[in-house]
Amino acid sequence: MKKVFLIFLSLIVLAVFVGTGVFLFNKSREKPEVFEVVSPYVTDIVKKTVATGKVIPRKEVNVTSQVSGVVDQLFVIAGDTVEKGDVIARISLAPNMIALNNAESQLESARISLANAEQELERQKNLMQEKLISASEYNRFQLDYELKRERVNSAENNLLLIKEGATKKSDLVSNVIRATSDGMILDVPNKEGAFIVESSTFGSGTTVATLADMNDMIFEGMVDEAEVGKIREGMELLLDVGALEGEPFSAVLEYISPKGVQDQGTIKFQIRAAVDLREQLFLRANYSANADIVLDKREAVIAINEGNLIIENDKHYVEVQTGPQQFERREVTTGLSDGIQIEIVSGLKESDKIKEL
Repeated sequence: MKKVFLIFLSLIVLAVFVGTGVFLFNKSREKPEVFEVVSPYVTDIVKKTVATGKVIPRKEVNVTSQVSGVVDQLFVIAGDTVEKGDVIARISLAPNMIALNNAESQLESARISLANAEQELERQKNLMQEKLISASEYNRFQLDYELKRERVNSAENNLLLIKEGATKKSDLVSNVIRATSDGMILDVPNKEGAFIVESSTFGSGTTVATLADMNDMIFEGMVDEAEVGKIREGMELLLDVGALEGEPFSAVLEYISPKGVQDQGTIKFQIRAAVDLREQLFLRANYSANADIVLDKREAVIAINEGNLIIENDKHYVEVQTGPQQFERREVTTGLSDGIQIEIVSGLKESDKIKEL
């Protein structure tokens, strides 16, 4: 019995030893590596850079008042379309007291001069009738009288403009604000009852309305200094407007700033591009947008994923399949790359299969 037990125990030890050996042998064997293969394909390759910015009107005008006062009545709201000369607002005047005092003084002085000229003219008229002076000399006093009478009229109109905003014949009206160009009203920052200040040599004055031609829009953005040397006027841009997702606009680059500015630790250059508007879509001022600037483009060329390219000593290679899991290295000539896929000018055909790296 004891002998049978020892035999049984020996068989168990042997089985464990053999099993362990088989397990370790199988584990030590390396599985052959299987490579995936891909084929070159025909595609379009576009190399581009991105500029961030916004869409704005080319010409945006702030309409200001020639006089100070209170906004008495507004005739437009934001979104209205106006033509040059249309009335935008009327101002209830609050005249400058210094200007008013000067105008009154000028009028009084002009009236005194006119009265003196009138008396002198009457005296010269009597002398001419008595043939003590010639008609030509009398005419000189007549002209002086006419000039001083015109100065009185001018002083009266000036005073009326300051006090009431209009002349006697209403050919000049300073308290009525008119559009200075055709366009759309973008903003009316001051409501009826607000006090506004006139524009002068000391300041631009209070803006009554802002208007712009919305049929002439531009993209204004910034390009990093690493990319600005690659772009030039006339290049095509593709605008992705955030508020109109999926509705791209085309534009043509027309300006590159000659001077860069610092922005978040990097130097950037301002660019502007004329936007090709689409009739069915309305571009609002200050829409944020990203512009893809096309630096170069290839159409219908053979390409591969750039990650499958081997670069050694400034030469480019791929591993072409010659049989099942058999590959040979082949030199290729490359062209344009967009950072993901690269053009193969020569060395590969569509029917070839290459190792996927």
